[in-house]
Amino acid sequence: MVCLSLSVVIITKNEEANLARTLQSVGWADEIVILDSGSTDRTREIAESFHAKFFVEQWKGFAVQKNSALQKAGSDWIVSLDADEEVEPALADEIRTTLASNPPAAGYWIPRKNFFLGRWIRHGGFYPDPKLRLFRRGAGKFEDRLVHEDIKVSGPTATLKNHLLHHAYPTLESYLEHMNRYSSLGAQMVVAGNRHAGFSFLDIVVRPRLTFFYNYVLRGGFLDGREGLLLHLYHAEYVSWKYAKAWERSRDKIRART
Repeated sequence: MVCLSLSVVIITKNEEANLARTLQSVGWADEIVILDSGSTDRTREIAESFHAKFFVEQWKGFAVQKNSALQKAGSDWIVSLDADEEVEPALADEIRTTLASNPPAAGYWIPRKNFFLGRWIRHGGFYPDPKLRLFRRGAGKFEDRLVHEDIKVSGPTATLKNHLLHHAYPTLESYLEHMNRYSSLGAQMVVAGNRHAGFSFLDIVVRPRLTFFYNYVLRGGFLDGREGLLLHLYHAEYVSWKYAKAWERSRDKIRART
């Protein structure tokens, strides 16, 4: 049997509410690497209680921070996790079995269950939400994006059948904070791709409503009950916020040049 080692890599900042659950689910890994960006809570204490290698660097953006964390891993294979994710026991067994077979693939897609207000969101485009998170060390790198950064792997990929559990939004307050932060980053990306992003009635008013109709009605988001309704209502607002913020940024740039 081949003995391939595995590193789990996570970036953190003030994740004491999530980190113990995440680390408990990967305690079987050969190495846990955490790159922190200045936590002021018990994040470090929790990480070290699981014998994680703990590093601290100034925040440089999601993709750059995650790529820096990958460089600190020393095992043959890497699982990249967010601090609010959890490896379900069946997935842990599947990963160990896969690596024991010395697989030919360079990376593996893993389906993810997203939880909103404690409910697994099964419809509306939120499942199976595949993420490429398991890959050979040196074969994967996060693409340079401000938000929604993905891993690009050099070589063939395959798919595992068991799940990551994503405890992303336990409260409405946490989701609204997420929307505000990510809509600002998304707006930066819109402006970077279109220097003259103007006030668009279609983007700010029509597109969000079409997004809601598509995800909630056509893709069955209504099947997820009250939680599904709230999630898709607020996701549509996120779209509106993003384009409104893009217009605001573009307007301010034009004013600064005049």
